[in-house]
Order: sequence, then C-alpha cells, then structure tokens
Amino acid sequence: MSGLPELLRSLRVWDPAVTELPPLDPAGAPGDPLELFTRWFAEAARAGEREPHTVSLATVDAEGLPDVRVVMLHGADPDGWAFATHADSRKGRQLAARPYAALVFYWPSLGRQVRLRGPVAVAPAEEARADLHARSTGALAAALTGRQSAELGSTDELARASEAAWERAGREPDTPVPSWTLYRLRPDEVEFFQGDARRRHVRLSYRRTEGDGWERRLLWP
Repeated sequence: MSGLPELLRSLRVWDPAVTELPPLDPAGAPGDPLELFTRWFAEAARAGEREPHTVSLATVDAEGLPDVRVVMLHGADPDGWAFATHADSRKGRQLAARPYAALVFYWPSLGRQVRLRGPVAVAPAEEARADLHARSTGALAAALTGRQSAELGSTDELARASEAAWERAGREPDTPVPSWTLYRLRPDEVEFFQGDARRRHVRLSYRRTEGDGWERRLLWP
C-alpha cells in the first residue's frame, strides 16, 4: 500500500484533461463583490459542484487561537453573508466574545475560491426562526437535538436524543429553538481567486471604503 507522501505526489490539481478553468478578466469585473459572488455561485452550481453552499468558517477563541469548520451558507445580500448555529456552541461562544470571522468557498471544478473577512452581527430572532423553519425536517431535528460542542457520553445517548428530536420535529414543525442563531458576516474584504493551468492565477481583491464603496486591486498569486 502506498504511503501518504506517494499518494500526495500522485494527485493533480486542475488536471486539464478533466477541468476547464474559466478566465477572470479584472477589467470586466463588477464594482460590487456581491454581484460577482452571485454569478460565481450560480456557475459553480451549473458546473456540477454538489454542495457549492458549503463554506469554511474561521473564528478565534478566548486565547486568540484559530478555529475552523465547514458550515452552510444561508444567504448573501447587502447586509452580509449569512450562516447559522447555536449561540451556545463553540463557534457561537467565540463569536460572542470576538464578533469577527473569515469565510472561504472553494469550487475545485472551476479552480475558484472566494475569501471574505469582517465583523459578524446577530440577526433578529424572528429572522433566525424563519430561516430554521424554512429548512428541512432534518435541519430542525438537528437543531432540537442541541448541545452542540458539549461532551457526549456515548453514541447511544446521541441516538436517543436524535430520535426524540426527529419525532418532535415531525409532530411540531413550528417548534422554536431559542439557541438557534442566524449570523451575518459583513465583509471588509472579499477576494476572488481564479486558478490558471500555467499557475498565473488571478486574485482580485475588494476592500470596503468609507461610504460603503469598494476599492479593487490585483494581488500577486
């Protein structure tokens, strides 16, 4: 069996035989990063990305140490990029103490990344409730199971709690989950990365200016 080094060396990124990398013309990019993000998101979905809405969320703990996990995008508009979790989860506690975060989307079929960072605000409770109840029964059951990031005694304990949550979610689809919180990251910076087969990657950065405008610049890859 091959070891990890051999396996890693055998892998290829953006193999031209299976991946067609589209161009990014900075001169033709829109002035607002939300417009370009919306376009890229739709193109990722059309390219066959199974979960284009999954995104890595980075926060820091009380000691300033980084933490990262994958969450789902719940929306993006002029108010920010939205995601949700329990307020008493690890990331919820970290955001309460230091309400600043970073997001990164990666769509390998197109060789694209989008990176954002900025302050995070809590959406009104009624928006969080509407967001949760617009999702699937499974999402509600997971939210009702709760205790995210707390120590678990056994998988049997989880199974019992999950079964009870699924039963309640089916019986009471409008049941509230007070800890479920919708967050919005309002970026100060947004970077669009377009991979290139000859490694001449294009990095287009948007930086927010006073008056909610955007300054664009290119970065070396």
